[in-house]
Amino acid sequence: MAKIFLTSLALAATLAIAGCASPEPLEQEERPAGTLYDEALSLAAEGEPGKAAPKFEEVERQHPYSDLAVRSQIMAAWSFYQDNDYPRAVASLDRFIELNPADSMVEYAYYLRALCYYEQIVDVERDAEMTLLAMNAFDEMLLRFPQGAYSRDARLKADLARSHLAGKEMAVGRFYSERGHYAAALRRFEKVVRDYQTSNQTPEALYRMVEAYLALGLTDEADRAGSVAVYNYPDSFWTKELLALAEDPERSLPRGIFQRAIESVSDLFDR
Repeated sequence: MAKIFLTSLALAATLAIAGCASPEPLEQEERPAGTLYDEALSLAAEGEPGKAAPKFEEVERQHPYSDLAVRSQIMAAWSFYQDNDYPRAVASLDRFIELNPADSMVEYAYYLRALCYYEQIVDVERDAEMTLLAMNAFDEMLLRFPQGAYSRDARLKADLARSHLAGKEMAVGRFYSERGHYAAALRRFEKVVRDYQTSNQTPEALYRMVEAYLALGLTDEADRAGSVAVYNYPDSFWTKELLALAEDPERSLPRGIFQRAIESVSDLFDR
């Protein structure tokens, strides 16, 4: 009885060890590049980009020197993008750009990489990192392909991202300004003028800089900021507010203008 028990125990142990052992990897059958590519393309067309991506990658793995290998790289990245797998899409696109800098599809690779960042923007007020990545990626594409096939859309999206970032800085600057922390507010407004000068927030930033400088009694600095506003943005609402105040310092001031600045602003543009 004991012998039977020991034999059963040994058999069970052997089976357990066998069960824990890693199975032998199945050898991948090499198939024609065209067949693999067509299968991946069919999956993508059927709305299965997540399944198509590894198929496209398999084309390059099995046939790295075929005519379809390079095309499969960009199609794999596109499939990851369509499947909302942005990190893998970006990694694939970075690799494609590094390996194929002169390929006819490299402009599209730059554009698609920027889109991967752009479509992850959720709330710029809480987290501006993705917006900054998108803006920089679009700017890099536009630097390399200023008149490219995707330049128009890239420029629009870059400007929108830039305006979002500038808007966040303006919101923080206004917060400081309303509480009398003018030096902190100025740093934010100056950042908008310096780093996001092509955004639609710049005229207001200059206006707010004049406010803050005058509140601190720095009339020369206010004069310079006001002059920049008048020269570069003569038709802006914010520039007109500055000019109106200069012409009539006794008028009813809009919210945000500091009462202590009235005496200084009247001759702001007369020097």
